[in-house]
Amino acid sequence: MKPDWDKLIDEYKDHPHALIADVDCTAGGKPICELQGVPSFPTLKWGSPTDLQDYEGARGYDDLKAFAEENLKPMCSVANVDICDAETKAQIEGYKALAPKDLAKKIKKLQKKIKKANKDFNRLSKKVQKESAKVEKKKGKAETELKAKHSELSVMKMVMSFRKPVEEDADIESPPVDMDDV
Repeated sequence: MKPDWDKLIDEYKDHPHALIADVDCTAGGKPICELQGVPSFPTLKWGSPTDLQDYEGARGYDDLKAFAEENLKPMCSVANVDICDAETKAQIEGYKALAPKDLAKKIKKLQKKIKKANKDFNRLSKKVQKESAKVEKKKGKAETELKAKHSELSVMKMVMSFRKPVEEDADIESPPVDMDDV
């Protein structure tokens, strides 16, 4: 993938509104990767620098180039507000009107809520995994016990099929002969 990525970087090096680059997450770029939530390498991200999205497409040169041609164009932003929809324009204008300190508080508050939601999700996910493991263990034990009982039932049916029919007033019925059990 690296040669294809480098080729795409060269093609877009002088592009007026798109940047294709790579960051070494093991060296000086580590803080950038941590900030952007890069879990492993290589991870491809695209979009606004303040809201990068994960790229999930194919990673061959032709696929990467087609994606870049389709998606790397001017995007709605404070610098390009004229291409934003009405709702986003109104949000931008509202946030621009706030004092930097107030905007920073709003950002921090929302980030805190997102962090808490992720923490809650992870905690609940671990709890569900533990419960699932318990259920799987119980299921395995029950299956083992039922297989033993099934084997015992097969032996009982086999013996019964070779006996004389059970009298009518007995507590059990004489089962029909199952040729698979013979």
